Amino acid sequence: MTGSAELVVDGRNTVGESPVWSVAEQALYWVDIPAKKLCCWQLDGAQLSTWDAPEMLACIAQGTRSGTWLAGMETGLFELQVPHMGASQSSLHSRQIVPVMHTQSGMRFNDGRCDRQGRFWAGTMVCNMGLASRAGALYRHDAMTGLQKMREGFITPNGLGFSPDGRTMYLSDSHPTVQLIWAFDYDITSGTPSNQRIFVDMNRLPGRPDGAAVDADGCYWICANDAGLVHRFTPTGQLDRSLAVPVKKPAMCAFGGAGLDTLFVTSIRPEGIDLSDQPLAGGVFALHPGVRGLPESACLYSR
Repeated sequence: MTGSAELVVDGRNTVGESPVWSVAEQALYWVDIPAKKLCCWQLDGAQLSTWDAPEMLACIAQGTRSGTWLAGMETGLFELQVPHMGASQSSLHSRQIVPVMHTQSGMRFNDGRCDRQGRFWAGTMVCNMGLASRAGALYRHDAMTGLQKMREGFITPNGLGFSPDGRTMYLSDSHPTVQLIWAFDYDITSGTPSNQRIFVDMNRLPGRPDGAAVDADGCYWICANDAGLVHRFTPTGQLDRSLAVPVKKPAMCAFGGAGLDTLFVTSIRPEGIDLSDQPLAGGVFALHPGVRGLPESACLYSR
């Protein structure tokens, strides 16, 4: 483990989320949810590009065809076609793959990622977290079975991740009244989780459990929102270390860089409060934890 957090992009994102490293492009993609933007930072030349989406987009996964991404948005899952770097186009071409039938108004997708086999998993939530509504659900989508609701009763589902062998799935609920991380046994053939149990009770630790990543050793990294930390837990749920970032609300992390040994962290820039003690809020940071991650699986969302 070397050094402290390095500012990569002073993005001033309102809610920077869902970082995904593209190995082919050597680039980091992420979203700013309320701004309805997809962002991309290229390692070579540190070039930043942003594109507008028609709805709030909350989670993304790279498609199997070059330049395509699957995004969980407000009304469903969408395929996004990303322009070539340097193109003057400012908006994304998008088409809805499948709608989602929310149980009430004012909902959207939240955290999401692919399992090791390319199935896309994503949770939904009521945008107004103050309502503490358990209308949130966990969905799975793949090319064969489409979009299916797999679990329900969540307030703010978050922290999706999969062990290196794909046989353990992780999920959190980051709402202040919950703050739990669960582990599930995961059938890699059918894409079915079972044996839900508490992996970590974050009520006993600094921060709320937000977005997560899993490293090559099988350890689980999760952003501790409100605490300015990123925690690493061993596969048995033991806290291994906590790394600091210079903002209070780290949102999600992802491994990337040429050797997949950089941990990128997106963050939130709260509106309407004094940010003099955290002027870099909303930025993207890089940590060098001394471990490597795994490439994200491409999403098999269409036949």
